[in-house]
Amino acid sequence: MPIVSPAAESPAVTSPAPLPRVLASELADRAPTILVFDSGLGGLSVFREVARVRPDAHFIYAADDAAFPYGALDDETLVNRVGHVMDRLICDMKPDLVVIACNTASTLALPSLRARHTVPFVGTVPAIKPACLASRTRRVSVLATPGTVRRDYTVALVREFASGCDVALVPSDRLAGLAEAAMAGDLVDDADIAAEIAPCFVNAGGRRTDTVVLACTHYPLILDRLARLAPWPVTFIDPAPAIARRVTQLIGAAAPQEATQSRNEDPPLVRLVSTLRPLEADRIAIIVGRPVAPPQVLDPSGPPRGAS
Repeated sequence: MPIVSPAAESPAVTSPAPLPRVLASELADRAPTILVFDSGLGGLSVFREVARVRPDAHFIYAADDAAFPYGALDDETLVNRVGHVMDRLICDMKPDLVVIACNTASTLALPSLRARHTVPFVGTVPAIKPACLASRTRRVSVLATPGTVRRDYTVALVREFASGCDVALVPSDRLAGLAEAAMAGDLVDDADIAAEIAPCFVNAGGRRTDTVVLACTHYPLILDRLARLAPWPVTFIDPAPAIARRVTQLIGAAAPQEATQSRNEDPPLVRLVSTLRPLEADRIAIIVGRPVAPPQVLDPSGPPRGAS
């Protein structure tokens, strides 16, 4: 079994920027509507954890697959793209809270999103602090997209929270796409995955890597394969549980009776929205363990296509 360590509360989910709050009293008479957003299917790893702590919520999962992968976009293009799509989603879906389940988008676009909208945002950035606190060998790797690795924000996290650890920033050009393909049911060769994660494993000076930060939400979706293909056992740090805790801090936890009722009844259908191709509803329902509605395709400049 792979060793998975949930990230503690850290800059992985709590930015220094002040966050607007949705008072729990405002949602006392209804279940919240939560929008989980990514460029592809990676955000489903975060969705699962948020759905566990708020099983009563109405969920929208939105994938901007027309621009996947975000890591290939330059900074200005990415910020403008995320802002444009999010403007439309918030206008149409009226969420009570938005989870940006993408490290690349979070490290760049969160400040502008928070400036443009009053709805609370929870972001996802590399869980470097809890990884360094957990490492016994003081050797940590951060596995991420090239876009996340090159961000000044990521470098600043290492500078502030390395705590004497040697931290290797490992850019992967292909792993997010390989995970996306695997989740879509395509055959993905073990050798391709192994080649992408190999630089994470450093053995030097009598110390070898013992902790790997999964700094892309796609990676936990193939965690079993990452662990099986690792040259030696390591602890993988998944930020999703900490993100879920942050959600409950902002909008409250499900009331006991609501949680019990949600376990005993079918939860609300998850709305699926994409920007290029309809998401595969049956496959996503299996991944998240919840029923889903017929998918919609959103043209940010026009009405959604698909479900009415």
